[in-house]
Amino acid sequence: MRGFFRWFKSNTKMKRWIILIIIGILLCLYGMAKVLTSNQIEFIDLAKILVVFVLGFIFIVYSIVAVQKRTLEILVEDTDKRNLEEKSNVKSLIFNKRVYNQGPKIVVIGGGSGLNSVLKGLKKYTDNITAIVTVSDYGAQKTESRRVLEALPLDDIKESIVALSEKEDAMEKLMNFKFKYGRLKDLSFSDMYFIAMQDTYKDFTESVKQSQNIFNITGKVLPATMEEIKICAELEDGTVIESKEKIPEVINEKTCKINRIFINPSNCKASPGVIEAIMEADAVVIGPGSLYTNVIPNLLVKGVAKTIKETKAFKIYVSNIMTEPGQTDNYTLSEHIKAINEHVGKGIVEYCIYDTGEIIPEYIRKYNMEGADLVEQDTSKVKVDGVYLLQRKLSYIENGFIRHNPDAIAASIIELICDDLKFNNMENNTKYMMLNNKLKDSKKNLKEQSKENKKKIKEDKKEKDDKDKQRKSKFFKKYSQRIESIQESDLKQKKKEELRKKKK
Repeated sequence: MRGFFRWFKSNTKMKRWIILIIIGILLCLYGMAKVLTSNQIEFIDLAKILVVFVLGFIFIVYSIVAVQKRTLEILVEDTDKRNLEEKSNVKSLIFNKRVYNQGPKIVVIGGGSGLNSVLKGLKKYTDNITAIVTVSDYGAQKTESRRVLEALPLDDIKESIVALSEKEDAMEKLMNFKFKYGRLKDLSFSDMYFIAMQDTYKDFTESVKQSQNIFNITGKVLPATMEEIKICAELEDGTVIESKEKIPEVINEKTCKINRIFINPSNCKASPGVIEAIMEADAVVIGPGSLYTNVIPNLLVKGVAKTIKETKAFKIYVSNIMTEPGQTDNYTLSEHIKAINEHVGKGIVEYCIYDTGEIIPEYIRKYNMEGADLVEQDTSKVKVDGVYLLQRKLSYIENGFIRHNPDAIAASIIELICDDLKFNNMENNTKYMMLNNKLKDSKKNLKEQSKENKKKIKEDKKEKDDKDKQRKSKFFKKYSQRIESIQESDLKQKKKEELRKKKK
């Protein structure tokens, strides 16, 4: 009985249709009563009665259809186990989990925090997510855990599993846990877990696949290749760098740009399931992330770029918000896409989602001091290459840092898929109704997030301004901009000197 009364709550949006059904019934009854009680009906009176009756009948039919549609939406909303904290489960209703399993198939290619932002947003819409990540140490020094256990570098795979899990914080603590006592001291749980799984299933890809069921994650994570690869950079002057960590140092020292990125071995094959996932996808998402060390290396794995070009899926590139020091210094939006095309050919990027650039200057200045800057949006050059542009507010401030908003990225991708379903007259399809309903809720949440974010930024700025007013002299107020510029240049100079000392 409690489940029945839930349908009349304000957030279920059912009352309006029930009221409309009642109005429709009353209109129909009124029309029928007029016919039965009248001895003589003139043509004008008959026309009025017919109009009232037909109007009432339309109200009833339309409301019943709307109630059925809204019932399906409530079933989808209230039985979404991935949002238990926000929504309570309706035990009196039975929901077929296939609605999620039949959601759009989305492949996300990349690595690092950028990839994880996309995964966090998309898992609210579908179970059919495949994260394709690189297995590479980029030439970095092995951790004690990896050295003792002879484990593969699985940081990106581990982080993707965390991003796709229901309880991200708990999963992150577990995966990053290091033993602090006995013979297991300094050994990582994640390294031990993956070695145990590999020995159990005798196949690394299968062990990662089985982890989906063990950890109950949404979607699956696949290594781009089974081979441990090295990512190498060749600079414009011919210098070859075989370590990711050294790329920024060498570039800053030589003031020379990256000519190309290549992987070693160059003929490594894609892991089982990677090519099939791309071929069957509704959308293939590339980025955001480090262009030369996370994005392009995955595309260089044999068969990956070729399959992306052949698939009928939406091919979407999510642009970085800021440039990366020592890799993409002064790169514009078109230069990011150009770098991808130069490495794997055109046809990889059809749509580009980029940020509006509405970021408070105080936060940009922090990145400027590290050598990073906003990616310039030279949209006219991008359009010349035949890429469709989607301008969205992707950035938000988290703990004082500029980050990609997972909800904003996911909403932009799902909106493309919804528009395509609508174009193909599939508005009554369960997939469309589920996605469209969640998309509406997501857009409302994004507006609220944006307001809260702006409010927080204003409060932080006001607090900072109040502190500054208390300690600033008239001289400082007059020459504040010049002083800040000098301080920033001094900081940059100090960092360059520190890098030079490290090399020596």
